[in-house]
Amino acid sequence: MPWFNNHRLLEPIGYIQPAYGTTRLTTALMGGRTLRYVYDFGDYWDHRIKLEKTYAPDPQIKLPYCTDGAAATPPEDCDSSSGYEDFIAAMADPVREEHAHMVAWIGRDSWDPNAFDTAEANARLEYVKL
Repeated sequence: MPWFNNHRLLEPIGYIQPAYGTTRLTTALMGGRTLRYVYDFGDYWDHRIKLEKTYAPDPQIKLPYCTDGAAATPPEDCDSSSGYEDFIAAMADPVREEHAHMVAWIGRDSWDPNAFDTAEANARLEYVKL
């Protein structure tokens, strides 16, 4: 269940402070291998993205392209990391009072916090400017 960009995010921060929504990925990395950004200032989802490997250009692959990743994207508006931990616990325990509400909220009866969907990640990367 992806985020829908319903919240303002601070695009890559660290050595540069780019204008919202205008920084290209190549500029944000600036020759480095790690990118940091914050999504949803209220809940402050702080991300670190590490470029682990680069490949020779392949005209058959649209860039950027994700080959692998880890962990599911928390549902939109599940609050902070502690809210996500509560969500995971409620989804894992059908007898918990919050379980039925969470199932209705996300529209499915189970949740795998370790799942990573490369197809979904690449669909989102189609909007990233190199």
